[in-house]
Amino acid sequence: MSYGKKKMHLNLFLRNTGHHEASWRHPGSDPNGVTDIDYYIKLAKIAEAGKLDSLFLADSYGLPPTMQFLVQQALEPFTLLSALAIATSRIGLIGTASTTYYEPFHVARKFNSLDHISRGRAGFNIVTSTGNATAFNFGAAPLPEHTDRYERAGEFMEVAKGLWDSWEEDAIVADKEQGLYVDPEKLHEINHVGRHFHVKGPLNLPRSPQGHPVLVQAGASDTGREFASRMAEAVFTAQNTLEDGRSFYADVKGRMAKYGRSPAQIKILPGFCPVIGDTSAEAKEKERELNELTQPEYGVYRLSNLLKMDLRGYPLDGPLPFAELAENHEINSQKARHQLYLELAQRENLTIRQLILRTATSRGHYSMSGTPIEIADEMERWIVQGAADGFNLMPPYFPSGLEEFVDKVIPELQNRGLFRTDYEGTTLREHYGLERPERSSSRQSVISAQ
Repeated sequence: MSYGKKKMHLNLFLRNTGHHEASWRHPGSDPNGVTDIDYYIKLAKIAEAGKLDSLFLADSYGLPPTMQFLVQQALEPFTLLSALAIATSRIGLIGTASTTYYEPFHVARKFNSLDHISRGRAGFNIVTSTGNATAFNFGAAPLPEHTDRYERAGEFMEVAKGLWDSWEEDAIVADKEQGLYVDPEKLHEINHVGRHFHVKGPLNLPRSPQGHPVLVQAGASDTGREFASRMAEAVFTAQNTLEDGRSFYADVKGRMAKYGRSPAQIKILPGFCPVIGDTSAEAKEKERELNELTQPEYGVYRLSNLLKMDLRGYPLDGPLPFAELAENHEINSQKARHQLYLELAQRENLTIRQLILRTATSRGHYSMSGTPIEIADEMERWIVQGAADGFNLMPPYFPSGLEEFVDKVIPELQNRGLFRTDYEGTTLREHYGLERPERSSSRQSVISAQ
């Protein structure tokens, strides 16, 4: 293989005991640690020692009816990331917030605060939420329609950007002799009036070290891809084959020109779940042992929830009832994942049980078992063949799955010139090779001095 000089980006997807649904049953896991800050500090420090670009926390606003089967609870991301900001110094910190159930002022302030606290390492994973289990925790109304959620998300982000830009860079004067702390001519209202939001501004914090947090998005439907090409700077995506990854990569980057953006302004990071062994046989044995810990009852629930059909009455060793399943255009949430599962089951002719096991490790993201060299080979193939700018790393279990990757795969990537040997900057934007956004003042009016 010829080794190119393009450096990949690596984000750690930090998910309780790991990404395999049976990870909490793994002998090396600590299911009681998921509410212990020391547990997360340990994982963050391992990732930072490996020079990873960032770590990422997903979030949900409801508790599913399957708590008896696996670890589902999670600490609130802003609180946890603020603590991790103090325990680390270089790794980026990406949190999730819903544009459907938060208000933009609230979120803009939180991410501005996190960027100040971390000295420029904050990222915002933009989600529109899924499912009525979430919706009913925020009122009586069901989840809004897919296109309506994305329309709201677009307006939400315009407001958030305006708030992040509502202080000029040199607004703070701090002139003790004159008694002037802030120049009022350099604070600006945004006076936004739209379909979803009325926001006056300005934000009650100065512009942060990065200007804006790095904007991350994970929707893979057509609407989600369009949103990403207009708004995102990094994209987390589930692509189950190299060919699908190449298609997604070209499609999203090909949409950017109409928004005046270049392909380099987005980093595409497919999810990647490696099961690592010193030999191929050892890696496959680890994967087999994990799969033996899965619980079919939970797997059936998981598929039923995603495919919007109760599969409990169908034989586990029979095929999916494709003719009875909802079509993708009828799905209101997780549209891309719904399509991915159907295509995977059809392409590989999987039974219900086989589909459960096939997706138990990474929920539709790309997974493989192998030696460090085999895993590095596959990661390089995705980079060289235009399917990724890096990966959203999803260890099957914590902490040892992460330690194995950092200790065994990272050195192999570094030897090939595919990954950094040390951090070259201090901010998340610098890690991802993204420019600091210029402050926009086109829609703002000056606040008069009181």
